[in-house]
Amino acid sequence: MQGMVYLVGAGPGDYKLISVKAVEYIQQADTIVYDRLADDRLLAYARPDVELIYVGKASSAHTMRQEDINQLLVDLAKAGKKVVRLKGGDPFVFGRGGEEALKLVENNLPFEVVPGITSAISVPAYAGIPVTHRGVATSFAVITGHEDPTKGESTMKWDKLATGVDTLVFLMGVENLPYITGQLIKNGRPANTPAAVIRWGTKPEQEVLITTVGQAAADVAAQGIKPPAIFLVGDVVQLREQLAWFDQKPLFGKTVLVTRAREQASALTAKLEALGARCLEAPAIKIVPPESYAELDAAIARLAAYQWLIFTSVNGVEHFFTRLSEAGGDARALAGIKVAAIGVQTAERLRTYGIKADIVPGEFRAEGIIEALKGKIEPGMKILIPRALVARDILPEKLSEMGAVVEVVPAYQTVTAATNGTMLADQLAAGKIDLITFTSSSTVTNLLAILGVRGVELINKTKTACIGPITAGTCRENGIKPDVIAEEFTIDGLISAIKEM
Repeated sequence: MQGMVYLVGAGPGDYKLISVKAVEYIQQADTIVYDRLADDRLLAYARPDVELIYVGKASSAHTMRQEDINQLLVDLAKAGKKVVRLKGGDPFVFGRGGEEALKLVENNLPFEVVPGITSAISVPAYAGIPVTHRGVATSFAVITGHEDPTKGESTMKWDKLATGVDTLVFLMGVENLPYITGQLIKNGRPANTPAAVIRWGTKPEQEVLITTVGQAAADVAAQGIKPPAIFLVGDVVQLREQLAWFDQKPLFGKTVLVTRAREQASALTAKLEALGARCLEAPAIKIVPPESYAELDAAIARLAAYQWLIFTSVNGVEHFFTRLSEAGGDARALAGIKVAAIGVQTAERLRTYGIKADIVPGEFRAEGIIEALKGKIEPGMKILIPRALVARDILPEKLSEMGAVVEVVPAYQTVTAATNGTMLADQLAAGKIDLITFTSSSTVTNLLAILGVRGVELINKTKTACIGPITAGTCRENGIKPDVIAEEFTIDGLISAIKEM
């Protein structure tokens, strides 16, 4: 069976700039052959059984020669594979996609090109520099800063480029800046022409150096700027002073460690990234089934015997309704049972199963629901609480004091996630993490377990943000100073608190 190759542009760096069509093909691919500049998070769209082949190339350090990449695509397609060749930027803008496509044509193999947003226009845009602007620049050129070394001599028409185009965008040109700027000046571009060097454009690590053509090489050397970066020449650079937007975000330049369970981290990460932060997802916990569902299943079998059902988390809701469905039931099984939820997110998840919580306390912790239930619990009432295997005991204890018959059943458990503690410890020790977020007590204790004996010392080297007082209390109990404590115990509340820090 003949395969198919999709030459897909991954965009400039911000992984959310990928196209809808590109994501569709990534989801369908049997094999993904990907580059260094294609964000790893794009691979999360792929099937669990996808074959991943890394062929990244940095300056003077190639994982695989281009000729071998071309042949690899041919071999995979001949084997009947649906292949995505995931390339940074656009495949046909200095991406060598044309060479790959010609090799496929030579072998009578089908291919499709999915354009990507090129760094030539997107990186300047994220730096607040339009490549064209009425009254300033009516033309721009995209130029390689690294010509094919096998050509023998340059074919660049410097005499035309230097003064014939308003805005010049050099890709991959940082290492050749002395030569590039020398040629521009030699061919008539004034040395005082505004210029910019933009490294890791469109990503939270973005760096922007404003300089001039004559000073650029010296400034780059002095600041130690390395690839990947673009070099931009033209009067449009001066517009950055007014139009800079990306690096004006409140958390721009900050690196935040997100310790939520992997399946839940994305919501928090997305909100932090929207504020300009660079997020490291290093889950401290993993949500897994309890050792046995026997207690939960037994409680579901006698559901009609309970007067109240209390959910303390989104996880409890999901595991409860999964087991209810497996038993052949649905939301109708809760007819006649009052339902309480700690927190709006838990209540919202209940709604997805067709259940509107009767009580959602204003304070999103056990104490809040205890207060809300006062006067509503009569002696002898039966209450079911499906929750984590290990959790605070205050809720069942206080409800028992009210005369209720409380049954707590494990619906799930949190365990320490498989996170690289050594790498994390090194980053904390080097001061490369600006903030750690804790969204539950278990994220605190499990991160300490991951980091080992130096955990408290390393965590206290940076700032910490806690979702509420219970989590903050766990920090203090373990010798960690919480710097930010959300007043509203939700992800949005945590984000608001971080913005104000």
